[in-house]
Amino acid sequence: MSRLLAIVMGTALLVSSGVAAVRPHELSTKEVKALLAKAGAPADHLRLAGHFQALANRLQDEAQEHAALAKVYRARPTGSEIKRPMSPDTAAHCEYFSESLEKASKSARALAEAHEQISVK
Repeated sequence: MSRLLAIVMGTALLVSSGVAAVRPHELSTKEVKALLAKAGAPADHLRLAGHFQALANRLQDEAQEHAALAKVYRARPTGSEIKRPMSPDTAAHCEYFSESLEKASKSARALAEAHEQISVK
């Protein structure tokens, strides 16, 4: 029963954090493509920098959520760890996504920095 509670609480944490919601300064994919196509003015690059910084922050938050869930799953392993490695109810699954999201966050921060530098040239 406590395992089920941990899963429900973890899911509630993900949903309540607004993982799927677009945060302030984060643009839609369509907006990013359009802005990249015409980016020339410093304001365009600053807007892109803001988008990539917001994206990096969101990805970092998601990485931390997966790391926290991995700790829960490590504390109470189930048969899934052996029978179904990498299934959503395993620590390995959460650790993999935490590391992947961390890398994506670093890439987004690098893009934000690049656009900030372009805006001052």
